[in-house]
Amino acid sequence: MKRLLEEIIKTWWSEPFPLVKPRTIKLSEFFDPKIKKILSVIGFRRTGKTFTLFDFAKGYGKQQCIYINFEDERLPADVQVLSRLIEVIKELKGSQPLVLLLDEIQEIPGWSVWARRVNETTPYHLILSGSSSKLSSKEIPTELRGQTLSIQISPLNWREFIQFKGLNLQETAIPQVLNTAREYITFGGLPEIVLAEEGIKPLLLTEYYNTFVLRDVIERYHLRNAEALKDLLRLILNTRTYTYTKLANTLKSLGHGAGKATIIRYMHWLESTFFLSTVELCSPNVKRRIQAAKKAYIIDTYFCSRFSNVFSQNLGSLMEQAVWGELERKRFHDPLLEIFYWKDYLQHEVDFVVMRNQIVKEIIQVTYAHNLSEIAERELNSLLKAAKELKCSNLTVITWEFESKMEMKGHIVNCIPFWKWLL
Repeated sequence: MKRLLEEIIKTWWSEPFPLVKPRTIKLSEFFDPKIKKILSVIGFRRTGKTFTLFDFAKGYGKQQCIYINFEDERLPADVQVLSRLIEVIKELKGSQPLVLLLDEIQEIPGWSVWARRVNETTPYHLILSGSSSKLSSKEIPTELRGQTLSIQISPLNWREFIQFKGLNLQETAIPQVLNTAREYITFGGLPEIVLAEEGIKPLLLTEYYNTFVLRDVIERYHLRNAEALKDLLRLILNTRTYTYTKLANTLKSLGHGAGKATIIRYMHWLESTFFLSTVELCSPNVKRRIQAAKKAYIIDTYFCSRFSNVFSQNLGSLMEQAVWGELERKRFHDPLLEIFYWKDYLQHEVDFVVMRNQIVKEIIQVTYAHNLSEIAERELNSLLKAAKELKCSNLTVITWEFESKMEMKGHIVNCIPFWKWLL
């Protein structure tokens, strides 16, 4: 084992970096060599976590870093591998302070106890990465409480997407900008897919999806009823609003013996692997909020356009999905932000309510509208009703290309094109 680890480390030092395209999030901004804080880089599979580690090593110095991927089939899932790793590093570099970049470390049982010991007793800094919320601040093991800082890597945002495409918006005609925005919501922001030829994109996404289902859910949680999970995913990908009871009843009608408790467990697993996130009803009544229907948003719009019969051609729904993604990124940088949807008993509905410290900061409606006449009157009425109930005057309608400031019943409604709002 020591010989294999030595080979992996020396290969890392000797081989050149792959092409690393810059991202908005820089690990160097969170890293302080004077402070022994473990950085946890988390996010869905294939969002660019590994390349974020490479980008850090490129800036910090490759010889001062060691990268290990614990999904390497040559490495057994045994904590002894971690102990041997420290022995090998000491033999190669002595007591020289290094940064250990450890990818998918949660695959090793007992990793958290080892990480705490290394952080407290060695000169090495740890940057951990994984596609499981076991590394997130919400679910970090007890022994690491207070010792970690979680950094979430999402699919490319709009700015990153246009940079990957080599576009300068100031020099690009509006029709081409809109065409690029359509590509963004159709094919999403998973980096490898963004850079791939169009004919390869569906093949890559299918591979990602199958690997996620098998490795991140079925194998990780030792799931026996894999078919029930796969049918649940089909349901979620084809509906935005759900209740646990309705999902359980639908699965029972399909021949699965999955009760409500099972569905709740499955949905928790899907959230813990960052595949989806849940948005709840905006209500001061906690019981009503828990019992009300929830909305599911998927990590990347391409999963919706590729695997959904409902959303594949519905650009308004894909826009809504992308807007949620941007709000989630803002929420990561400001943990005090909360995102809800709003609905009253007359079925007036608003897509997003953004709160900070229990105060409503903005109400957002999303619509695939090219001009004012295409904005449904019901959507504007819902926005105004929500504004009155929630006592908020910051009202936004995100459109496809219509831009205006309108006064309606004493309120100013800011209509802004999708691609501009994302900036």
